[in-house]
Amino acid sequence: MKDLLKHPIWESSELGKPLPDSIHAVSVALPTWKDIINYEEKVPECINSLRSIYPRFGLNPLLKKLASRILHENSLNNHDAWPYPNKYFALKAKNYCDQHTSAKKSFIKMQGSLFFLITTEAASNYARTFWQHTGLGASSRQAAIDLNLELSPDKNLVNECKFKLIDRISSFTNTDPKFIYLTSSGMSALHTALETIYKIFPKRPTLQIGFPYVDVLKLPKNIFYGAHLITQESIQDIELEIKRINPSALIIELPSNPLLKCTNIKKISKIANDLKIPVITDDTIGSNININSLEVSDMVFTSLTKIFSGSGDILAGSLVINPKSKWIHKFKKVLDNMNLPELSVNDLISLEKASRDVEQRVSLQNFNCLELKKRLENHCAIKKVYHPENCNNFNSIMKINGGYGCLLSFELKDGLDKTIRFYNSLKLSKGPSLGTEFTIVCPYVQLAHYNELDWAAKFGVPPYLIRVSVGCEDINLLWDKFAKALEY
Repeated sequence: MKDLLKHPIWESSELGKPLPDSIHAVSVALPTWKDIINYEEKVPECINSLRSIYPRFGLNPLLKKLASRILHENSLNNHDAWPYPNKYFALKAKNYCDQHTSAKKSFIKMQGSLFFLITTEAASNYARTFWQHTGLGASSRQAAIDLNLELSPDKNLVNECKFKLIDRISSFTNTDPKFIYLTSSGMSALHTALETIYKIFPKRPTLQIGFPYVDVLKLPKNIFYGAHLITQESIQDIELEIKRINPSALIIELPSNPLLKCTNIKKISKIANDLKIPVITDDTIGSNININSLEVSDMVFTSLTKIFSGSGDILAGSLVINPKSKWIHKFKKVLDNMNLPELSVNDLISLEKASRDVEQRVSLQNFNCLELKKRLENHCAIKKVYHPENCNNFNSIMKINGGYGCLLSFELKDGLDKTIRFYNSLKLSKGPSLGTEFTIVCPYVQLAHYNELDWAAKFGVPPYLIRVSVGCEDINLLWDKFAKALEY
């Protein structure tokens, strides 16, 4: 496997290579600005070059192979196949499609250990939406077992690794392991949280506070009962909006992506508690090693795919419920009787191994990111740097020995042309996702909001923003690559 710490993938000829060099990679190399545009425009030459894809945005090559096989063997021309780990989640996907199209446009077929939702025509579009927003689809490591590329592990090993993972998260969140649930992805953890909420509270929209990661907003908006968004920072405005909407829950990212800001979570948490509205937070970027997210939340969901894993080739998530929440007994009862989107066995084993050094990695990435932020701020080509150090609300929930995480964003002074020259010449791995031990860079807004750039701009999100997930490289060598690219 290529060591991306020493040999990043950045040249135009490397378009489509998996990041990292793994069949289970969750990112893909998009080395030039043109590649970004071609990817978003679905230009066949670009799309056909991709040897990997973020697992919720499409099918991993192994899952794609199984999907193609079931369609071919059943002569299902003009159909799509969506693999799920069990019949329960396949039926959920089908029910969602049926709500918007005819029930005749989809059906379920089992092959191997997986259940495939087979769709055609309009149902395929809704199946794609469900797949992306919920994160409930099958894992590439499940597919590898069905393809005889990997073996099913010993059950004792699986149980041992699960215990170690939950114990590890327990130590970071300072909570009892019985309140921690491992899930198949970060988004399936949020899906689980919302399902729990709607077993207890009326079916009202949620309220997202702060500019959202795209699917965190669209999951409740498109799959459940709607979602509202407020980005104002005034506590008075936020409180009025909470009272006006009377949401089923508040959803807050700590910090937001890509501007790395936190709302005043402590005050909002108190307001929500007084109004008897649960607070769901996402600490994927902040990391429970750096911040006390559970203290200001009723539920915390995390994409363990990112910082916790660090490897960039494991899809996983967690949901932690606050034992001090006024709804703890109701949450616990619902969750313990729910069909959970469980982490697949080989992902579980891989995650336990990958996360053994998470504290050391986070500490180094905290340092590297903060140092890179300071150097960028002092460079004449930089217009603005976005980083949690500048946010008092983030500082208010940071642990005594915590840091600011691995993520920063920045704008260049001379606009698009300069940004393109910088991006194309930067000799670091370039593609979506974050939290890997190797640095990974992308024009985030172009990837996440390509068809809604004007909408994002209304919330102060610049269209040509560069987002950097800072890795564990030597900071001086890392800065040298940024400095040289900024000269173009």
